[in-house]
Amino acid sequence: MSSDLKTNLTERVKDLPDRPGVYVMKDSSGQVIYVGKASSLRNRVRSYFQSPAGLARRTQILVERIADFEYIVTDSEVEALILENNLIKKHRPWFNVQLRDDKTYPFIKITLGDEFPRVTVTRRVEQDGSRYFGPYADVGAMRETLRFLRHLFPIRSCSKQIGEEQPQNVRPCLNYHIKKCLSPCSGRISKEAYMELINQIILFLEGRHDQVVRAMKKEMQAASDSLDFERAISIRDAVRAIERATERQKIVLGSRSDIDVVGYFRDETDVCVQVFFVRSGKLMGRERFFITNINDVPDAEILTAFVKQYYYEATFIPDEVLLPLKPDDEEAISMWLREKKGRKVSIRVPQRGDKKHLQGMATDNAKLSLEEAKTRVMQEAALKDAALLELMEALELPGLPRRIEAFDISTIQGTDAVGSMVVFERGRPDKSSYRRFKIRTVEGQDDYAMMHEIISRRYRRILKHDENGKQLPDLIIIDGGKGQLNAGLKALSELGVHDIPTISLAESHELIFAEGQEQPIALPKDSKALLLLRHIRDEAHRFAVSYHRQLRTKRSTLSALEEIPGIGKKRLQALLTAFGSLKGIRAAGVEEIANVPGMNYKLAERLKETLACDTDGMSST
Repeated sequence: MSSDLKTNLTERVKDLPDRPGVYVMKDSSGQVIYVGKASSLRNRVRSYFQSPAGLARRTQILVERIADFEYIVTDSEVEALILENNLIKKHRPWFNVQLRDDKTYPFIKITLGDEFPRVTVTRRVEQDGSRYFGPYADVGAMRETLRFLRHLFPIRSCSKQIGEEQPQNVRPCLNYHIKKCLSPCSGRISKEAYMELINQIILFLEGRHDQVVRAMKKEMQAASDSLDFERAISIRDAVRAIERATERQKIVLGSRSDIDVVGYFRDETDVCVQVFFVRSGKLMGRERFFITNINDVPDAEILTAFVKQYYYEATFIPDEVLLPLKPDDEEAISMWLREKKGRKVSIRVPQRGDKKHLQGMATDNAKLSLEEAKTRVMQEAALKDAALLELMEALELPGLPRRIEAFDISTIQGTDAVGSMVVFERGRPDKSSYRRFKIRTVEGQDDYAMMHEIISRRYRRILKHDENGKQLPDLIIIDGGKGQLNAGLKALSELGVHDIPTISLAESHELIFAEGQEQPIALPKDSKALLLLRHIRDEAHRFAVSYHRQLRTKRSTLSALEEIPGIGKKRLQALLTAFGSLKGIRAAGVEEIANVPGMNYKLAERLKETLACDTDGMSST
């Protein structure tokens, strides 16, 4: 971490609230690298930016990679702890993996997607049609509960693929004979009867277990009356374990509904809207949005515009939306959300109780976010301008490099070779101007020829549509050493472009190679200019690698589809012609696929099953 960046982060820490919450550390590419909890955000985060001598080596490495941080204020450290766990599950930060206090609490999972569901333990919640209960902090109590449930409801524990139609002559396993399974694999229980057991388990795990506990106590009394004290003690301990395991960890609300809580804060020129996502009573995460140019616009109008725009794009509609004030067109919005969700969606302005408290917490975080954002904008603007000025002086540029374009190549032994171009305006990424290239003319592993190709294609296109060169950048950066630089310069020379300063940045020693200079330029390690160059280079690399992975995934998926019995290259080509891309095939229904020439319903079903198993996803290019 450069001294300037550390100074900037240290100054921001001073403005952190002395309140409990969660902090999220990010690297220069915006990737979450650590999530932590604190009883005092200010004190905890400040400890990272003190003298490194007192920090563990792993923490020192973490601090070196911190380029940014965010935080969420909570009302207690317990809330912060559970929220920290949820965010770790969501982002999977690298630096959280090995920590001793990194707790991923287990869930009880009921595989409702199976014809004869199982009850298992998992530490990962997925959108797979299963029902999840938890998280459970007392793992021992949870396992005691599972043992009791399997004793009370003898459902299967095996992982066999079992359908409703099973041959009656299949031999049941030992669990059937010791009365621990009703053997659905041998057809000894119907699906309806089996699902009744599953529904009873669900009701039990939802907390409606009084009837079961009463039955256990009767059994305990009977065991005691018959002088079977060991059995009575065992049942007593099981009752206590059940009571511990079914005691819910409540973060914010006792309700099991899915709720979005909208916080809202404005100053003279800007608005911050913060949305908290409460799922089954637990605060799972948040999003924040900034709205500018709101002079003389009423709050209700701003909030209404946000609600319409946000839920138009949203893929999930909650059961309830809590707002700080009534929106315009409340009735119309309610009907629209109901139509989108398929059932009633409540829009409310809470006046008291837990929901009012939570809505106030969202607004509190919106206020802190807006204040922090404004401070950061001023600090970053000053830093970026200083970095650009330093870069201009170090490279002896004719003017401030307001527009910078950077290029990188990504390939593995010449396969799926791609190039990337990222654009920075006034030191900030302009993602709408990013471009990516499939390498067309180069065979094998030849990075120089690939760089020559993408530079040629980029500036040939600009010159074709912009004869005066007004869209040309002030500086070109090439990822690599002198060989990549010479390849880029050759491409520019062939196009007649001679007046754009062009450099390359070698990753190994952070050396800068420039045209006409035999010796590379070595900037100080804490230089603002070098920090900016690294950021631009890393962004170009990230963009190239992501595109390369996308193409590689698409190619492997195509190969997998070709191997489906009955598909082959010809039918796959017909499918791509009909739907335009793999993404189009995935979006199509079985009937649509079956209607493609050469396809039939059975093949269409087989294809959809294969696509459903493709967890990497696909996209067209």
